[in-house]
Amino acid sequence: MRWGPVISSSLIILFIVLYQWPKIKKEQKKEKGAFIILTAFGWLLATLLFLFPDLPGPTELIDFIFKPLGRLLE
Repeated sequence: MRWGPVISSSLIILFIVLYQWPKIKKEQKKEKGAFIILTAFGWLLATLLFLFPDLPGPTELIDFIFKPLGRLLE
């Protein structure tokens, strides 16, 4: 396992959050929530791809879900 890219991407995301968080106004609670969720999802995806580079991509998930539907429509 390669921990260097995981740590460096975590630090980059931490710096992004520290830079952007004060710029979001206190009244913008939905924007702050969306920022946290999207940042956490991006960090999780980056970490998983660094630790398991052979993970299938999103297009393979779409094919898995919709391939039976395509057979029914033929």
